[in-house]
Amino acid sequence: MHVGFIGLGVMGQPMALRLVRSTPLVVWNRTAARAEPLLAAGAEVAAEPDEVFAKADAVILMLADDRAIDSTLGRGTARFAARVAGRIVVHMGTTSPDYSRDLETEVRAAGGQYVEAPVSGSRVPAENGQLVAMLAGEDSAVRLVRPLLAPLCRETFVCGPAPNALLMKLSVNLFLITLVTGLSEAYHFADRNGLDRRQFLDVLDAGPMASAVSRMKAPKLHARDFDVQAAAHDVLKNNRLIAEAARTTGVASPLLDVCHTLFEETVTLGHGGEDMVAVLRAIEARSAQT
Repeated sequence: MHVGFIGLGVMGQPMALRLVRSTPLVVWNRTAARAEPLLAAGAEVAAEPDEVFAKADAVILMLADDRAIDSTLGRGTARFAARVAGRIVVHMGTTSPDYSRDLETEVRAAGGQYVEAPVSGSRVPAENGQLVAMLAGEDSAVRLVRPLLAPLCRETFVCGPAPNALLMKLSVNLFLITLVTGLSEAYHFADRNGLDRRQFLDVLDAGPMASAVSRMKAPKLHARDFDVQAAAHDVLKNNRLIAEAARTTGVASPLLDVCHTLFEETVTLGHGGEDMVAVLRAIEARSAQT
């Protein structure tokens, strides 16, 4: 199967770099410089999206939001059907479940196939092939796509029809957002009470609450290292998607709602491009006000 990959951002670039080791790949990115490492690794770099669709049987989209997807696919124009007909569109980004459901309907009506495949994990797991993918869509298409993702993922889970994979991703992200926010607040509490911050992290790491997330994020808090693994503005976007889905189905999300406010404050303070542990800055700003 010939594979295309569109979207070489914080997550997309390391994912594509792993994929090209085992799969002939044609790639495209709006900012051309992001494709240079792929070219060096042996991928073919397309001049425009049409070239990717013309050369690929399956096209992976790792794009920021629904507007980027619509623009890339030419949704709402005659180009849309020409691009997706006879191909598998693999949506690996995070959008609303309703958007994905509608996109699947249009792709199938145009003669294509559609698979949702959002992933749990940030830049470092992407670099190490340790992502967890959730897949949804037609069984035949999912069976073709699942082995393609093996170089990227530690595990893959088939979740049924779309948009179940995105609903599963939002459920997982709800836990991640509240977990990292709680860790940041606990670190701030220990710091402001004069405790040895390194010892606090050692105690945490030795106890039952230690996790892969705490072991990745706690050292960043200690070093005030806000280099992006999962950007705060992306976390805010995901938070909004979860909140909207919760409101649609009448589900209470009290912890998420607090995190939503804190990440809005983080972005407003100018830290949206930093890692999600920059939520610490919003918590610090609140302490400064009191």
